[in-house]
Amino acid sequence: MLRNLTILDLAIVKNLQLDLTQGMSVLTGETGAGKSILLTAVTLALGERATPDYVRPNCTRAEVNLEFDLTALPSAAEWLQENAFDEENHSCLIRRVINSDGRSKAYINNRPVTLQTLQRLTSQLVEIQGQHAHLKLLENDEQRRLLDNYAKNTTLLAEINSCYTNWQQAQHQLEQFKAKRLEDTQREAFLRYQFEELETLNLDQFDYNELSDTHRKLANLEQILSTGQEQIEVIYDQDKSIHARLKNSVKSISSLLQFAPELTSVTTLLTEAQIQIEEAVYELRHFLENQEADPIEFQEIEAQLAVLQALSRKHQVKPEELLGRKQHLKNELAQISNSADRITELEKLTNHWQEMFIPLAEKLSTQRKSSALILQEHISKMMKELGMPNGEFIIEIHSQASNTPRFNGYDDVLFLISANVGLPPKPLSKVASGGELSRISLAIQVTTASDKTTPTLIFDEVDSGIGGGIAEIVGQKMRELSKNRQVLCVTHLPQVAAQAHQHLFVQKEHHSDMTASRVFLLSDEQRITETARMLGGVDLTEKTVAHAKEMLFKNKIVKSKSN
Repeated sequence: MLRNLTILDLAIVKNLQLDLTQGMSVLTGETGAGKSILLTAVTLALGERATPDYVRPNCTRAEVNLEFDLTALPSAAEWLQENAFDEENHSCLIRRVINSDGRSKAYINNRPVTLQTLQRLTSQLVEIQGQHAHLKLLENDEQRRLLDNYAKNTTLLAEINSCYTNWQQAQHQLEQFKAKRLEDTQREAFLRYQFEELETLNLDQFDYNELSDTHRKLANLEQILSTGQEQIEVIYDQDKSIHARLKNSVKSISSLLQFAPELTSVTTLLTEAQIQIEEAVYELRHFLENQEADPIEFQEIEAQLAVLQALSRKHQVKPEELLGRKQHLKNELAQISNSADRITELEKLTNHWQEMFIPLAEKLSTQRKSSALILQEHISKMMKELGMPNGEFIIEIHSQASNTPRFNGYDDVLFLISANVGLPPKPLSKVASGGELSRISLAIQVTTASDKTTPTLIFDEVDSGIGGGIAEIVGQKMRELSKNRQVLCVTHLPQVAAQAHQHLFVQKEHHSDMTASRVFLLSDEQRITETARMLGGVDLTEKTVAHAKEMLFKNKIVKSKSN
């Protein structure tokens, strides 16, 4: 249960520490006193989205702390242990910090967590029934959710929706592959023609760059031979060749060595140059002797280059990229060929998930129908107690005939109401007035809450639109709910407030520079005054005070008998 609520600098709350007990607690106060901000603080701590507007003016941050006792909630204690958040004293501290720049942080037992992690824990600890729940009740999905929660279908729903998600993904891929297969069938013949054309050429044996070099050499062979022979004569064969002149230079400088031995290195370099020239001429001569014009080879290479260049233009790639183009075509053809196998695999996969889904959906439908009969009977009974003596509540479940998987199963859940004898039941949105809808919503919330394991239930003005004896019954029902759990109720009804074990009062205080709200626990005398105010307004009379005392005294008698 929730033991303590601490708020710092949140909206109009500067500093608030509130201790809560087991049983039923009510929260009352004038309109605008700040009751709603307390519930806002709780929802923020439970993981709701935060904005910088929540931070009190002139403050850098707001903070909300919730302290829970998990002694009677082993599932939450086990979750904390599994996620390394456990504490030895069976307590859990949840903290939410909202900065003025809009950033926020969440903590479980002083360890930082994501909002998703926080929500996974807090969904086990607190459930809030809002004052606009009756409007949401008109939505079909909300009606289904209420029935599933009552029937404890959470685990089964998770299995079904997991099957549905897997089926949907496989079905989507299957449709994509089938659509692509139709396009591929038309393209396959063209790709195969292109591939076989390149395959026939046997591109692996061709090196376009090497062929181009050979072609260029053969095309200029005459110039190579003439220039090469000419340079041999210039360098070596002529009487005044470079080699002859260099030889004479070596001889002349060598004669000077007896006078200038420092020229030895010069002589050595010139001698090496002479040797290098001789080797160069030898290699050049050898090269020229092995060159022979071959018109047939030249024509063959020229033809091969023409074919490669034509194919490169056809495939819109460079000639040297044709081999890569061939491999690309081969890979694409393989993908087209494999798509048929993939379609078969996906068909098997969609059938698998559909076969998994059907029995689960049938089981879910059976559980819904069985629970619907019990739930509608209990809600009908509660409606009669809440001032609708002829009210009948009916839950219709319509299942689709198709075996195609669907999110949340095959069923459409519809809540119907017959408020008067002899009238056929119709959907809530068609027959219920605002006051009736509030009472029906309250009947549903009280009925379904009695079967929940959540240790703390918060009701935010869910009793609006009712009064008199019905309000007293509502208070009694909430008090009954609090026998084995904690109930916190924000109310404007004295009949409900008089049933509480603990009465908290919200008061707005005006200071010179700022307005603030504070909450305090009322004593017995203060409860009489507050109940009288709720009965009669600002001016308290002896009758309203006496009425308030009577209501509280009656409550104490009930309490003494029940305890």
